[in-house]
Amino acid sequence: MLVALSMAEICSSYPTSGGLYYWSAKLAGPKWSPFASWITGWFNIAGQWAVTTSVDFSLAQLIQVIILLSTGGKTGGGYEASKYSVIAFHGGILLLHAIINSLPISWLSFFGQLAAAWNIFGVFVLMILIPSVATERASVKYVFTHFNTDNGQGIGNSVYIFILGLLMSQYTLTGYDASAHMTEETKNADKNGPRGIISAVGISIIVGLCYILGITFAVTNITSLLDENNDSGGYAIAEIFYQAFKSRYGSGAGGIVCLGVVAVAIFFCGMSSITSNSRMAYAFSRDGAMPFSSLWHKVNKQEVPINAVWLSASISFCMALTSLGSIVAFNAMVSIATIGLYISYALPIFFRVTLARKSFVPGPFNLGRYGVLVGWIAVTWVAIISIFFSLPVAFPVTMETLNYTPVAVGGLFILIVSSWFLRARHWFRGPLTNIDA
Repeated sequence: MLVALSMAEICSSYPTSGGLYYWSAKLAGPKWSPFASWITGWFNIAGQWAVTTSVDFSLAQLIQVIILLSTGGKTGGGYEASKYSVIAFHGGILLLHAIINSLPISWLSFFGQLAAAWNIFGVFVLMILIPSVATERASVKYVFTHFNTDNGQGIGNSVYIFILGLLMSQYTLTGYDASAHMTEETKNADKNGPRGIISAVGISIIVGLCYILGITFAVTNITSLLDENNDSGGYAIAEIFYQAFKSRYGSGAGGIVCLGVVAVAIFFCGMSSITSNSRMAYAFSRDGAMPFSSLWHKVNKQEVPINAVWLSASISFCMALTSLGSIVAFNAMVSIATIGLYISYALPIFFRVTLARKSFVPGPFNLGRYGVLVGWIAVTWVAIISIFFSLPVAFPVTMETLNYTPVAVGGLFILIVSSWFLRARHWFRGPLTNIDA
């Protein structure tokens, strides 16, 4: 939330679809502006593409599980889709998202409102329904104090488990820079942009926590949920839903319907992710930062950056293809989603509290005298989680269990910096000239 508050303050001063990389350019000063903008922009767009890849791939996997359960489950000889089928599902989902995002902004606004209503309604239905239907419920003590030390990963320390558990929470709370990327299509952007950033995090915290609490009260045997030989093939959430209804009614059909509610929510999430990706690609190419920039910043008659939409969908599909060769390589690539995005979030905040501490001109939304303090806490938090999420996630560490996040993020950093010094520093001057003009 503190990261979001700092971003909202900066967004109020500089509402533009470029968002983070434009903020870095404005806050880093004339000397560092192009380099700061280049690094921030590429970390942001790479992180966004990784988010879209992971969101839509998770939906493809969920569809695979729904089909499995609908045909009898693993124990009943249900159909198990191959990895090639999952990729086909993923491609179909991205195709739908690209088509939707090619529609006029009024349609996107409608789908966005529908998505918000579906998420809130769906979450509250599930958080009440699942524990109510379950024949066995966990105690309050179990839900709030139990650590799964018998996890088969060689990790028995509760503190370490807590640290690793932060990753999924942090991953969930990403993408709220989308409001910044949509500001050029938003009325009163210097006010509504910040509101969008803050409300995205605030609502996610409240609704997400309610959802987690509702679901975990239906969890009594973690080992059985993660067993690859159970009905859902080890897909824990699906197994919770399925067994809750099966134990009560003798059929897991109700659980499959509940999974459908989750699937639609994920679909809307991926749709919004493509929207954000395309606006970032449009703005970044408008400033000449991307290969073939003149192609990606073109808009159609409805003012939609149509080429950037299809570029984002295509890149996300290509990133998912790595799962066919190695799921380890795929996981390393999508790990950029969390750390890469948060690095791009932290950079403009860092410049705001250092190089622009005295020159920063606040907009209608600002944190007043607390802006610098909140900014420093936000930057420190990003530094801490970047270390946490690079720690081993299983012991003993092998080639299969090694956390490749530092390799992926470090490799991306080297690629971005190398491209700057080898070529971009000779021609890229940042976003200031184009946008300010």
